Amino acid sequence: MSVSKFTTIAGAVLIVVLCGTFLITQTMAPAKRFEDCMGGRVAGGAIGGSFELVDHMGKIVSDVEVLDQPTLVYFGYTFCPDVCPMDVARNSTAVEILAESGLLVKPVFITIDPERDTPEYLADFVTNIHPDMIGLTGTVEQVAKVARSFKVFYRKQPGDDPDYYLMDHSSFTYLMMPEIGFVNFLRSDTSPQNVADHVACVIKAA
Repeated sequence: MSVSKFTTIAGAVLIVVLCGTFLITQTMAPAKRFEDCMGGRVAGGAIGGSFELVDHMGKIVSDVEVLDQPTLVYFGYTFCPDVCPMDVARNSTAVEILAESGLLVKPVFITIDPERDTPEYLADFVTNIHPDMIGLTGTVEQVAKVARSFKVFYRKQPGDDPDYYLMDHSSFTYLMMPEIGFVNFLRSDTSPQNVADHVACVIKAA
């Protein structure tokens, strides 16, 4: 093999290696960037994805429009008697704490009960929680798709009355960052101040 041919092959291999290293570095960078905020755990994961839903004003919106800034996403339903109201109120308080520090975070509520949660019901619900909260609904299929992408569990409890029923569902809040996606989930037992502290850490590290 001639020296020039070997040099050409070696150069091509080097370019491939460098490109691969760059892609891996860029993929891992967001996760590594937030390690201090995560207590040493690696952030991120295959959660979330593209969607098209209807907001509480009746407008069709996409994930690009909704997740255009740091966002706290919660899945629940307006007829929920206890957990959902407490969780979204906690998120609202955290958003207010962050706002006092000049950090803007959007609270989002996605229903897992689209058969009852029309835009009108959502409008009453979210406006009573926080003026900037976005409520999202859609067809049964649209909601199922976005719930699957966020790994959300939900199930209608059996009953005889088709209009009055409860829903079993997971109750995590998802922290989403623009151009990064999912960073972390927050449990229901996390206090408003701890939510705010965690979100502030992520925003400052982004």
